[in-house]
Amino acid sequence: MHTELCERLGIEFPIFAFTHCRDVVAAVSQAGGFGVLGAVGFTPEQLEIECRWIDEHVGDKPYGVDLVIPQKYEGIGEMDPAKLEAQLRAMIPLQHREFAAKLLADHGVPELPPENRARELLGWTGATAAPQVDVALSHPKVRLIANALGTPPGEVIEQVHKSGRLVAALCGRVHQAIRHKQSGVDIVIAQGTEGGGHTGEIGSLVLWPQVIEAVSPTPVLAAGGIGSGAQIAAALAMGAQGVWTGSLWLAVEEAEAQPAQIESYLRATSEDTVRSRSWTGKPCRMLRNEWTEAWERDDAPKPLGMPLQGMVTMDAIARTSRYAGAAQTQAVAFNPVGQTVGLMREVRSCREVVYDLVEGYVEASERLANLAPR
Repeated sequence: MHTELCERLGIEFPIFAFTHCRDVVAAVSQAGGFGVLGAVGFTPEQLEIECRWIDEHVGDKPYGVDLVIPQKYEGIGEMDPAKLEAQLRAMIPLQHREFAAKLLADHGVPELPPENRARELLGWTGATAAPQVDVALSHPKVRLIANALGTPPGEVIEQVHKSGRLVAALCGRVHQAIRHKQSGVDIVIAQGTEGGGHTGEIGSLVLWPQVIEAVSPTPVLAAGGIGSGAQIAAALAMGAQGVWTGSLWLAVEEAEAQPAQIESYLRATSEDTVRSRSWTGKPCRMLRNEWTEAWERDDAPKPLGMPLQGMVTMDAIARTSRYAGAAQTQAVAFNPVGQTVGLMREVRSCREVVYDLVEGYVEASERLANLAPR
């Protein structure tokens, strides 16, 4: 399992692992894959600490950083984070804050101590991502900058290229992939609707070959619902140069999630996920629960656009993460995950997951080889 991207990035396997946990980034890269740290939720100062830690624990292996700079969002154009946050806070109706607060209170989710309350605007905008880019590029072992929502701004692509790094961007439609290529993106990540987090409506097996054909020879990573080596073999057979995975790493030994959250993933089936705008303002796949259902009720306020809805829910995200096992927290917790959650049955180490994917790929390849006429 070795593609051109492996050569360009200096990795053994074209298995990219998106995660918000630095331990997972380091463990996957050490196992021969490519760990990618999700920067949303980190201040520039916190991101510096995370990258410095990864640098110390990843050895001579490379890793990446994933940002979120949507092409459209409320307040676009304002690049002063403090001014933007003040502007956006004034746009949030009290009804939305009261609705979110009541859901948490009704399910007994404890309040955060005042000293642990996070700022509401920690991502989802160009203003907050620009300092993160600067931090990421100050670390030589960061070899890739990815954007999770849309084509990165031209100045960001230029900045990354000038530093000698590669730029990747996710897409859920063919026209988005073509825009990525035309803008100078080095790697297109085609994510089918099965994927966790922000995703579109087209299934992976339909989306991947269309994107691969549309942007050739730009390399494509297949994403969305990948949980086995056989699926990796299918993606590479279609012409992908690797896979972008995320959900698989939510329930590994190195994950920082609390036991109650991990147990929610292990109990879930593929039918238990839903695309909902209730947390970020854009369609995001997660576990269906009383929170997602509540925002669909007739008496519920309509979710706001990005990043306003995320500012409404930032407190809920922090509280349900910290107090994952308290009261009825899991009934209103933010648990983003793809349909591959149905394949997540036990807690394993990152190394075990990587090697299992490789072994599954080899077995699938051998099955196909045995089908060839002799």
